[in-house]
Amino acid sequence: MSGDLSRLSINQETIRQWSLPELAEGCAKAGVPGVGLWRAPVQEYGVERAARLIRDAGLTVTSLCRGGFLTGVGGADRAAALADNRRAIDEAATLGTSTLVLVSGGLPPGSRDLHAARERIADALAELAPYAAERGVRLAIEPLHPMFASDRCVVSTLDQALDLAERFPSDRVGVVVDTYHLWWDDRVADGIARAGDRIAAFQLADWITPLPAGVLLGRGQLGDGVVDFRRFRELVDATGYTGPIEVEIFNETLWSRDGAEVLAEVADRYVTHVLRS
Repeated sequence: MSGDLSRLSINQETIRQWSLPELAEGCAKAGVPGVGLWRAPVQEYGVERAARLIRDAGLTVTSLCRGGFLTGVGGADRAAALADNRRAIDEAATLGTSTLVLVSGGLPPGSRDLHAARERIADALAELAPYAAERGVRLAIEPLHPMFASDRCVVSTLDQALDLAERFPSDRVGVVVDTYHLWWDDRVADGIARAGDRIAAFQLADWITPLPAGVLLGRGQLGDGVVDFRRFRELVDATGYTGPIEVEIFNETLWSRDGAEVLAEVADRYVTHVLRS
């Protein structure tokens, strides 16, 4: 692999076929300094054990995914969601990452009220942000493509995410810029400029058509689709963001291949399509 990989992070789901120890060893050998982790496999491995593993490999955990799902109605649902998010914050702190990615949640069953759902997210953030700040964790609202609005995330644009985040100090609540979800939005450049120091994570995946396995597992390898990664990187860099650039690809074809081969290809595509002008 040639090129500057100093900001590259590999999200755990990009090479799902690897165990956590394999991911740590592979990234360390390849000179990739960061990994983005997901709660379920980390919990299965053991949170403190995972923290030691990543630390001993000389790597940094760039983000933990995911908290959120804060749109439910009812006392019991709300209490359960807040409790789970507090656990997620604790896990992020143990892993040494300052970024907990939030997928906010979709419409509750029978509801059509997007505004009310978003307000419940704001109410939950008001409770969770101080708890997270005490533990050195920033909550990062991730807008998802509008196709996910009904069942997964009522926050569909960067502007909507910022409308929520800006109710709180920037060191407590930030946003995620994910190319897969935002490439289509003609306001995204203005949104990135508006975000400024609220950018807590910058994630990459391509949009390919036809989607190979639906929108959830349809993310493409960098360079295989229509996303202008270099432009996104330049826009994000212009805000002063110098943090990790995390490749997060859900794709069954990648998962069926040799992990080391996928990692090498991701690194090569990153240099070619994200860094080079």
